[in-house]
Amino acid sequence: MDGIFSGFGLAGAAGLNAYIPLLLLGIAGRAGYADLNAPYDVLSSPVGLGVLTVLLTIEVLADKVPGVDHVNDIINTVVRPAAGGALFLSSNGAGTINPVLAALLGLLVAGGVHATKATARPLVTATTGGLGNPVVSIIEDLLSLFGALLAIFAPVLVVVFLLVLCLFLALIVRRRRARRAATRGGYATG
Repeated sequence: MDGIFSGFGLAGAAGLNAYIPLLLLGIAGRAGYADLNAPYDVLSSPVGLGVLTVLLTIEVLADKVPGVDHVNDIINTVVRPAAGGALFLSSNGAGTINPVLAALLGLLVAGGVHATKATARPLVTATTGGLGNPVVSIIEDLLSLFGALLAIFAPVLVVVFLLVLCLFLALIVRRRRARRAATRGGYATG
């Protein structure tokens, strides 16, 4: 069951930043904290770790620059779901679930998180003139880091983390709707 929780956590983290969970899983595999079966053991090889470090550096820098971050999101529309599928598959080493289903779940989770991120980012750009993009990007990177660490070292807590995150997002949406309703009501009566 831990493999499934790890798969969901790693795929969700990949939806925010594909290379953070890939690199962390590679480091964990190299250090002996994660069992990576072939072909996923390439993540923990020196070449794999080097390539992931370069890709993560590019991703982190590109995602902090308004305008460039949108191009980065377009490119990652393919990369993040693919990484999510691969990460879910890698965590399903014992064959807990069918590999096709594991890949599909990883694709859907990472793709859904990425779609949400990519949809929200233009709103951040429009409302902050691009000044909020680096801040939001740092928060996304930290969430990806935290989610990936949980998925690797405490997979059962991934469920708790995802529930708390969903409740937090629901609270934000609820507050925004209440503000909009109050604003509309204020204009109608004023």
